[in-house]
Amino acid sequence: MTKNNNFKFSSLSQKINLFCIPFAGGSYYAYKNFENHVADFINVVPMDIPGRGKRWGKPLLTSMHDMAEDVYQQIKEKLDEPFAVYGHSMGSTVGYLLAEKLIREKKTAIPLHLFASGRQGPPVPSKEKDIYLLPEKEFIENILAYGGTPREIAESKEVMELFVPIMRADFQAVSTYEYEKTEPLDIPISVLIGDNEKFTYEEARTWQAVTKRNIFLKQFPGDHFFIFDHLPEIGSIISRTLEKRRSAPSFKGRF
Repeated sequence: MTKNNNFKFSSLSQKINLFCIPFAGGSYYAYKNFENHVADFINVVPMDIPGRGKRWGKPLLTSMHDMAEDVYQQIKEKLDEPFAVYGHSMGSTVGYLLAEKLIREKKTAIPLHLFASGRQGPPVPSKEKDIYLLPEKEFIENILAYGGTPREIAESKEVMELFVPIMRADFQAVSTYEYEKTEPLDIPISVLIGDNEKFTYEEARTWQAVTKRNIFLKQFPGDHFFIFDHLPEIGSIISRTLEKRRSAPSFKGRF
């Protein structure tokens, strides 16, 4: 693998890998429609955290840092190709930790861009403290309050027996994550949020604290899972953003 922080596109036909990290309880399937809404030069690569999707049965992780390490191990052989990272909710913080890891440990090239949706900035303490410790009925009600899970699914005992352990592990990771202030990253970040989130617009603006670049912040109508109602516009934002890098006469991993 080429271990440096510089890329050059070999041609305008070269694609950018977009590594998509799921939200709590989510899997690669959450991003199955993304490729229909982004430009042809973007290669959508949906990721799975252990224990769900294509990695069903693997031991669950309960640490955001472990999740970032897991994603790194999955993608490390592809990091000599141009890439960006997209994460929703929990996936946003995992994406940030992945980018920080690549820079801090000088692993290889850094992301062109981090797209973070449905999450306050890392410096803001978790809103989900101790949810994962609740009795099952209360835990499920809290999950339903985020939207995205049909109640008829939640009322299926068989489904919940499989789903609840995954959600508890993910919410443990989210609840116990503590931000450690470090040198801001030198990568641009686009922040996308709904106007009916469990955090405020100002808390979303704190993503600015983790990057030297000016963040792009856009609010959409909708709850925590607004992304599924606005895929065409989100795809357009991702495509326009990455097109600027692809069209540059020369490209360096930092911009």
